[in-house]
Amino acid sequence: MNNNLVENFLDFLQNDKKLSDNTLQSYNRDIKLYGSYLDSHNLNALNCSEDSLKEYFDELRVEGKADSTISRNIASLRSFYQYLYKNKVVTEDPTTHLESPKITRKPPKILSTEQVELLLNQPKCVDLKGYRDKAMLELVYATGIRVTELISLNIDDIDLENGSIKTSTRGKERIIPIGSLANSALSDYLTKARKSMLKDDNDDALFVNVNGKRLTRQGFWKIIKQYKNQADIDVDITPHTLRHSFAMHLLENGAELRDIQEMLGHSDISSTQVYAQMEQDRIKTMYMKSHPRA
Repeated sequence: MNNNLVENFLDFLQNDKKLSDNTLQSYNRDIKLYGSYLDSHNLNALNCSEDSLKEYFDELRVEGKADSTISRNIASLRSFYQYLYKNKVVTEDPTTHLESPKITRKPPKILSTEQVELLLNQPKCVDLKGYRDKAMLELVYATGIRVTELISLNIDDIDLENGSIKTSTRGKERIIPIGSLANSALSDYLTKARKSMLKDDNDDALFVNVNGKRLTRQGFWKIIKQYKNQADIDVDITPHTLRHSFAMHLLENGAELRDIQEMLGHSDISSTQVYAQMEQDRIKTMYMKSHPRA
């Protein structure tokens, strides 16, 4: 695989398509995996046929790759070859007639309000880490922000006086209100912990790790897992679980779908409608169980 072609493609995705770092890393992994396959079979990406691509995806299936993984790989290579074709690096796009496997989309996992309460009560404000973790968990559930948005927050993105935060994804900025509990937890963290945790007083990162550097995605995932186990909650919890729970609990309590879409930063309402469908399914199940003539 020609590394320059891959680097140029990734630059295009970053600068022209404005894709996030996580998405870029995903493209990079998928194309590198494909490149390793080509090298091991003495194939060239520039004259690879549709049949060769199908054989590659068949090999991924034999290796036990999930349909969702294969579908993502097809999407990555389709984008790659479309880029090569438009830039006249190849004369034909071998991905034109490739079909992605049909994937049954699982509904997102939602925590009950009791489970959320239990999780958020785990951090104890008896040390610097406790203040930080309490503020982070409260903030994620209060706003529904993505983990990438959380760790990217700077001190100037917080407006405690007006009870809101500012975040930006793919250049689109949004202001999200925060509740009193998250506001209080943030205030405590800022006044009692953050300055002591910082390694560099000029660092503008809102949340930092024990080394005084900006917290990473992996760091926050570990924090979630720690408190999930500590609370003895018997369901898997990821940062996105809190985001889903935020949206669902708002909907259950009367929030408008468009407002939830705006707070989540969904560009398409269809991404938000999954929560409405889940609520309808829940109501239908309740009706079938409870109505005497159902």
